[in-house]
Amino acid sequence: MKNKKIGFIGAGNMAKAIIGGIVNSHLVPAKNVYASNRTEAKLVELKQEFGITIATDNKVIAKTCDIVFLSVTPEMYEKVIEEIKASIKDNAIIILIAAGQSIEQNEQRFQRPVKIVKAMPNTPVLVGEGMTAISTNALLTAGEKEDIQKLFESFGKAAFIDESLMDVVTATSGSSPAYVYQFIEALADGAVMHGLPRKDAYLFAAQAVLGAAKMVLETGIHPGELKDQVCSPGGTTIESIATLEKHGMRYAIIDAIAANINKSRSIH
Repeated sequence: MKNKKIGFIGAGNMAKAIIGGIVNSHLVPAKNVYASNRTEAKLVELKQEFGITIATDNKVIAKTCDIVFLSVTPEMYEKVIEEIKASIKDNAIIILIAAGQSIEQNEQRFQRPVKIVKAMPNTPVLVGEGMTAISTNALLTAGEKEDIQKLFESFGKAAFIDESLMDVVTATSGSSPAYVYQFIEALADGAVMHGLPRKDAYLFAAQAVLGAAKMVLETGIHPGELKDQVCSPGGTTIESIATLEKHGMRYAIIDAIAANINKSRSIH
């Protein structure tokens, strides 16, 4: 993997997060990470921050890189693929990271056999705690799949899933950092309302969420059982749980997931 060249066509927030994860993990040298973008100012910022190689021509990325991320908005996919399809290396792996973009429709756009990966990472890749769902077409070898998993695990966790479940993963891990940030903000607001300074409130709330998530991942104990362990009979925590249930916290989250999935499917 060290000798691979990894390119990004499009340098938005997600591309920046993934680039940061790759560079910070030292999976490949920073000079082996390439990026192109319509706005040159973004490229200059990326070069200054991460030491990557930049280009204003998408074809440079296509001709040079072994793994190419299409990190443009969904409506740009057809145009970008038309631009680069004759230039990509024969054995290149194309990674799709836009919602609503299927492997099949993009195979057709290339008009020749191309190794394609569909991935849904989330923004915590920037701090090495991303979660990525991965689907591939049939052209990738077992070794290439391992390389792709290592790539995404260089900044978090990754798992292969059937492409038909990608919309569900988008709602569950792709978008959910936003839900969690809102939850942390609400926790902090409640604490501030009762006298805790804002800075301290964010520290206590965010660290509690981080620790709770690690408990789920590292102990393997069911979340409901972990919740029960905190709830003493007649105590303060069960009082809070009852209040959350009264206001429909569970249903609100389940409904939010459904809304996310429906929106994602509507833009296919």
